[in-house]
Amino acid sequence: MPHPYPVREIARQAGLSEATVDRVLNQRGGVRQSTVDEVHRAVADLHRQRSQLRLTGRTFFLDLVVDAPARFSQAVRTALESQLPLVRPATFRARFHLAEGPPVQELVATLDGIARRGAQGVVLKAPDHPLVVAAVERLAEAGIPVVTLVTDLPTSRRVAYVGLDNRAAGATAAYLLDQWLPVDGAVLVTRGTGSFRGEDDREMGFRATLRSLAPGRRQVDVVDPTGDAEALRDLVRDRLDAYPEIAAVYSLYATGGNAATLAAFADTARTCRAFVAHDLDAENLGLLQDGRLSAVLHHDLALDLRRACQVVMQAHGALPGTPRSWHSGVQVVTPYNLPSEALTAP
Repeated sequence: MPHPYPVREIARQAGLSEATVDRVLNQRGGVRQSTVDEVHRAVADLHRQRSQLRLTGRTFFLDLVVDAPARFSQAVRTALESQLPLVRPATFRARFHLAEGPPVQELVATLDGIARRGAQGVVLKAPDHPLVVAAVERLAEAGIPVVTLVTDLPTSRRVAYVGLDNRAAGATAAYLLDQWLPVDGAVLVTRGTGSFRGEDDREMGFRATLRSLAPGRRQVDVVDPTGDAEALRDLVRDRLDAYPEIAAVYSLYATGGNAATLAAFADTARTCRAFVAHDLDAENLGLLQDGRLSAVLHHDLALDLRRACQVVMQAHGALPGTPRSWHSGVQVVTPYNLPSEALTAP
């Protein structure tokens, strides 16, 4: 596999021994395919981060661990890589551990592997599970600061949270839908089954605000059990049949199920008068431009990742100040105020 990088740099990027990397590069066999894949990914990561390799100064290795659908994980990866050349005074190199709905034990094994191998920091999006909290404790004991992203682990020893103010986002969704709906219109709320604190906070903010603004307005919940679009479509169709007053949707999770939800409205010949979703990914951008979403609650993910890097530097004394959490403001995006970065994204 041709490459311009020293074996030592590839080994550091992959978190493997130089001997293992050398064996893979020279195709000497005796290495698991998963390890071979890790070496190939490390070379690809080094190529994307090649501008960082030319910089001098203190190098911080940052592990990004994300449990999310591939489209969101890729957005996080792209956002972080866009910020690496801008973060100073340290030079940051990123290693990526991205998976969709992995078993908790697998996620914990990834975090424990980082604790053994070493890193200057971890940026983590994971469910609020006792085993994950315990793994964060072990990272803290190893001197590796953890910054939670988008969804928090408030009872853990993470040093900070960066990301959307989820309660404020849920409250904003409730306010918008209450303005757009008739008095008797009910709201369908869709979410995933995972124990992500961010989704819980969004739902609590939404429910509390809706009760305050319109005490008589019904909220009908749908929990997506699998992330399968057709299964969600069936569930939404059942709710629409059972509750003829449903006239709007608040989708508080990022799974790609919004098109399936809209398809269920079409199946039952029902009109969705308003639809508020999260995250301006390619699917939601298309639905918004087509007028099928009313608004998308968005935030600056690149800024979140830059702040995460700054928090890690503060935790190591490379920047002044005490690490603290940063809550991103909620941006209400409509077809008429699309951010330029959304329109130019690959």
